Amino acid sequence: MKNRVTGLGGFFFKTKDPDKIKEWYKVHLGLNTDPYGCSFWWKDQEGKDCMTQWSPMDEKSSHFKPSEKQFMMNFRVENLVELLEILKKEGVQVIGEIEEYEYGKFGWIMDPEGNKLELWEPVDKAFL
Repeated sequence: MKNRVTGLGGFFFKTKDPDKIKEWYKVHLGLNTDPYGCSFWWKDQEGKDCMTQWSPMDEKSSHFKPSEKQFMMNFRVENLVELLEILKKEGVQVIGEIEEYEYGKFGWIMDPEGNKLELWEPVDKAFL
């Protein structure tokens, strides 16, 4: 497998008041926020439209479990199924099953320090 990670898909973090934080970032840093946070659009080396998501989440969110950390990174990948198979063989802890949506496939792993990492095989055109 040539490329395992192709970019940062998103950064998710817990906060006491997600709406207040989104508004602060909108007012003071000019982020174009919506109910999910802010989507940053960019082009890859081939000129394809891509997106990276920034999302504050409620501090009580269980989305990061089993990690107890306050954040979760999302990495863009090209072939999620193949990558998860390779990672399992390498002894990486894979969490749950692959989930598929109109905007891509998702899988999760844990790093050695207990950080949950989300792996996303995007369908960027689903956002256009």
